[in-house]
Amino acid sequence: MTPMEKKDLLKEPVRHVDITSFDARPIVAAYADMAFQARNLGRAAEIYDMMLRDRDCAVILTLAGSLVSAGLKDAIATAIEHNMIDAVVSTGANIVDQDFFEGLGFRHWQGRLDQDDNQLRELAIDRIYDTFIDEDELRICDMTIAEIAGRLEPRAYSSREFINAMGRHLDTQGLKADRSIVHAAWKNGVPIFCPAFSDCSAGFGLVHHQWHNRKHLTIDSVADFRELTRIKLENAETGLLMLGGGVPKNFTQDVVVATEILGEDRPMHRYAIQITVADERDGALSGSTLKEACSWGKVDTTYEQMVFGEATTLVPLLLSDAWHRGAWKQRPRRDLNGLLER
Repeated sequence: MTPMEKKDLLKEPVRHVDITSFDARPIVAAYADMAFQARNLGRAAEIYDMMLRDRDCAVILTLAGSLVSAGLKDAIATAIEHNMIDAVVSTGANIVDQDFFEGLGFRHWQGRLDQDDNQLRELAIDRIYDTFIDEDELRICDMTIAEIAGRLEPRAYSSREFINAMGRHLDTQGLKADRSIVHAAWKNGVPIFCPAFSDCSAGFGLVHHQWHNRKHLTIDSVADFRELTRIKLENAETGLLMLGGGVPKNFTQDVVVATEILGEDRPMHRYAIQITVADERDGALSGSTLKEACSWGKVDTTYEQMVFGEATTLVPLLLSDAWHRGAWKQRPRRDLNGLLER
């Protein structure tokens, strides 16, 4: 058998869906008159449109799971560019290993489930289900994070501040992808928070930075919480679009309780949508319903919708529907990054 080389497996890139290239409004409208998750998606689309038409509402997107590597990068970046999202709370992998990684000029590749994982390890290829990543290129991403850290003043930073520096880096060095969430957010004043920032490629780069520098920066997760709470304090009416669950979901919901703890009560998140495949029966957060969140004082149940389905199949429809409805054209741009810098 001829030995396989890396180039034999990394041939077909994952291509990102363009939500502006098709109009999902007819199918979403048809879904609304069906049943099960089709009807749930139809109602979710109505609620998202309500968020965008409500001029007092700040929209917060949360991301969990490998969404960017799966082909949703351009959809999310387009939503940021067109003022459909005011803040992002995400796992580190989506922002660093996947989006920033592609912004540096690297790609994710279409793979196979039945590929021998021992062989992949020998070739330095990492696998996410049916997607392949070049591990050698990931190491460059790690070291780029270390390089950015080395240029910053040694002090404590919120993840938002550091991700802003990543956006500046992509702009200064030249963005090497059609779109980037990190770059679009930096350009449009949209803050990105990664509450567990070290749990990704950034962690490797920052460990390298701290190991080799007696005076080094740190990431302050409490500063993340304080800054996101400040957004809620300044924008009493908020809407959540949650893709997956996990830490981003809980972190974002918790800011309502934080305003109470500070003695500056703000109302529960008025609008909330969650798209997830998680089940609520095991008591885990990712599948807990938005109605359950109401018992904690986090989410109002008037305009909430759970959609149980896989994000790569549903999010393009939801965002395309919202983009073509055009409510974003009349929204005020909030520049929440600017707010937090003041």
